[in-house]
Amino acid sequence: MAAPMNQDLRKERASASFNPELLTYVLDGSPENTRRRREIEKLLLNDPDLQHEDLNFLTRSQRYEVAVKKSATVVKKIREFGLSDPDEIMWFKKPHMINFVEPVGLHFSMFIPTLLNQGTTAQQEKWLLSSKGLEIIGTYSQTELGHGTHLRGLETTATYDPETQEFILNSPTVTSIKWWPGGLGKTSNHAIVLAQLYTKGKCYGLHAFVVPIREIGTHKPLPGITVGDIGPKFGYDEIDNGYLKMDHYRIPRENMLMKYAQVKPDGTYVKPVSNKLTYGTMVFVRSFLVGEAARCLAKACTIAIRYSAVRHQSEINPNEPEPQILDFQTQQFKLFPLLATAYAFHFVGAYMKETYHRINKDIGQGDLSGLPELHALTAGLKAFTSWSTSAAIEACRMACGGHGYSHCSGLPNIYVTFTPTCTFEGENTVMMLQTARFLMKSYDQVRSGKLACGTVSYLNDLPSQRIQPQQVAVWPTVVDLGSPNSLTEAYKLRAARLVEIAAKNLQTEVSHRKSKEVAWNLTSVDLTRASEAHCHYVVVKLFSEQLPKIQDKSIQAVLRNLFLLYSLYGISQKAGDFLQESILTHSQVTQVHQRIKELLTVIRPEAVALVDAFDFQDVSLGSVLGRYDGNVYENLFEWAKTSPLNRAEVHESYHKYLKPLQSKL
Repeated sequence: MAAPMNQDLRKERASASFNPELLTYVLDGSPENTRRRREIEKLLLNDPDLQHEDLNFLTRSQRYEVAVKKSATVVKKIREFGLSDPDEIMWFKKPHMINFVEPVGLHFSMFIPTLLNQGTTAQQEKWLLSSKGLEIIGTYSQTELGHGTHLRGLETTATYDPETQEFILNSPTVTSIKWWPGGLGKTSNHAIVLAQLYTKGKCYGLHAFVVPIREIGTHKPLPGITVGDIGPKFGYDEIDNGYLKMDHYRIPRENMLMKYAQVKPDGTYVKPVSNKLTYGTMVFVRSFLVGEAARCLAKACTIAIRYSAVRHQSEINPNEPEPQILDFQTQQFKLFPLLATAYAFHFVGAYMKETYHRINKDIGQGDLSGLPELHALTAGLKAFTSWSTSAAIEACRMACGGHGYSHCSGLPNIYVTFTPTCTFEGENTVMMLQTARFLMKSYDQVRSGKLACGTVSYLNDLPSQRIQPQQVAVWPTVVDLGSPNSLTEAYKLRAARLVEIAAKNLQTEVSHRKSKEVAWNLTSVDLTRASEAHCHYVVVKLFSEQLPKIQDKSIQAVLRNLFLLYSLYGISQKAGDFLQESILTHSQVTQVHQRIKELLTVIRPEAVALVDAFDFQDVSLGSVLGRYDGNVYENLFEWAKTSPLNRAEVHESYHKYLKPLQSKL
């Protein structure tokens, strides 16, 4: 029989001004999507084949084994249920992959997409079917011991031998050993390897090759291949991140992915239309990571806010019962802006996914015009959302006090699983500088009289770009702090000004006879600030554009308050920029701080319903503190009792070490 609902949570849910079910429909895209997602999740939630001991009590080797077993079972079930839509497969996997970590993760998120994006029809026919059936299990090997984000520095070589029509793959130095790819250590039998292509004595840069690394059937490494696990990490215990060393290892010419660039049998190199096309997989993964940031932050907020509604502590008024800690303004100030951020990032993630598919379709039809902006946008937003989310998950953990430090809270797992996002698929500072490169090009374009379009069209409005003197005064005299459009405009002005400042500082360094490269380094702090401001503006803009689309008035009202809190909180954190550029006055910044406190009070009765709308099942939250029924303390005690240390009343170490010591006293 289900335990009764905690009284505090029951009261919280009754106090909301909206129906969280309707908000869930908005987040899922439609009621039909919600129905289908729940239907698919249900298939797995009670499946006996997927039950296992709490991962927190297992060794690393056991956790890896559980994850492999679970991955294999999930693949079988996907076949059994005939699922093929990528969204449906994701819904199917998510509830049981706490924080979505699986040894075959890169097989599905990078190996197969790269085959699809960069393989010819013949290559897809050769490898796709076996990959989908897991006869071929692939990973994506790019990062090396000595180089990560700086792709041009990668040292692995692929030298073409026209006599045998083979590529010779080699790891010439210790720093060239492939290092970090998930699933490489023990799981995969193939890898897509990025290597410097040499043919006819010339290097043509990085290209992708399909490399068999283990024998199918025995799973033993092939001759010329040294492969293994890189050892324990901060998190990701279930994943066999690996190393790969190749010693003059030969593969057929046809194993180079040749949809764009090609090497003919005689060794002639045929270059691609655009060298950016081969970055397709990374752009795909970066756009996916923005959605993952939203999901992980939503989980952390769900745990911290539910627990804050259940936990009673200290006092506000003497002689009254201890209040819920969610009643303390400081707790609201810690958590509600993060909740607003989770909603903002959700809408950005949905936009990124839709944009990626749209531009990918254009590329398929030969239109590459959207690629530079997509590349810049995915790089910048991946960095912006992952930095914010990583800090926010840790803030949620600390907001749960001592119990947040226990693995039973689920928050340490969410944190250690999410935080590598700041460094994988492109280290965040480098990502911000890639976005800055696009911003500088766009700024120069506008300076030379051309119009910028897309997310950087605001550069056309910079006062210095206007010719007629009467049009110079484009700064608004008053920003209306209660208007989404007006706040979006304020963020736009901040972005425009910081881009302009970075561009002018860059120009100043160049004029001091510095090379462009040295000038870039000496301006890189300004450039990352400009990128951060650009990304912040894009997030605010996308969130504000969602509001008019919401049909239900109660949902629109609560989302509008979250939007206001997100944008005003952002202004309070970056007040110097808004003041320095005269976008806001001192008195307006004072009003911003006051308005934030008012919004905390307004959002307080809605907070639990707002996290309920994320619709996480308890099993996918993996948290005793964030349970839907709020029965935290009873379950915390039960969880502790199952610790392996409690299996014996007296631990063997007592007899070995302590008892002999005591007997000598």
